[in-house]
Order: sequence, then structure tokens, then C-alpha cells
Amino acid sequence: TFIHGNYWGKGIFGTANTSHGCVGLADVKGANDANQPAAWFYNNSLVGDVVIVKNSPDKTITPDNGLNGWNM
Repeated sequence: TFIHGNYWGKGIFGTANTSHGCVGLADVKGANDANQPAAWFYNNSLVGDVVIVKNSPDKTITPDNGLNGWNM
């Protein structure tokens, strides 16, 4: 599962589940606004940090979800 900035879905945050499985964080196109949640997450997290998604009615993902060519 990926966590990434999302500038194109501003009107749906907190109101609709339109993701294909990723966790989108509010961002701006070009990602140059340090006041956006995506910038805060990027500046304050490390690869491997545990992320807990609370109050989701969906099922728990498998531990290997997200391992692919995008991993560094």
C-alpha cells in the first residue's frame, strides 16, 4: 500500500472512498508547499514506518502488500 501526495482529489478528502488502495494526502501540484499534509508526512517519516489506518471498514492488508518495483 502506498502513501502519496494527491493534488487532484481535494474535494473528496473525508467524503468519498475513491482510492484503489493507496492512502492519499492533501498536496499541491509540484509538491512545493511545506504546509500540506503530504509534505509533513514526507519530512517526518522514514521508509518502514508503521502506518495505522483507523476506522476503516475494509479488511486488513497482507504484510507484503506494496512490495514491487517502486520500492527503493
